[in-house]
Amino acid sequence: MRIQQPNDQEERKEGVTDRLGVLTTPLSLRGVPVWAIYILAIFGLIYILNPGAGVIELIPDNLPIVGNLDEGAAFLLIWYALVEFFEGRKYRESK
Repeated sequence: MRIQQPNDQEERKEGVTDRLGVLTTPLSLRGVPVWAIYILAIFGLIYILNPGAGVIELIPDNLPIVGNLDEGAAFLLIWYALVEFFEGRKYRESK
């Protein structure tokens, strides 16, 4: 009698899909108001477009590695707004 072993490649695909779901699922499906997502994205865009070490700088960029985390967070805010705009609209239209 042979016992079937789970296919490691299939499990890896499911794991990657689950992890990518965090970045590709609209935040409105998780209970965040749509208006809040867009407001935060506007703040993120203003922060990114802020030239150099201008008026707004949460963490100085001259700190190694840590200095770029605030820009990364700003890009994530913009990313989630884009996901909300394109994917969230699909979910709202299907209801």
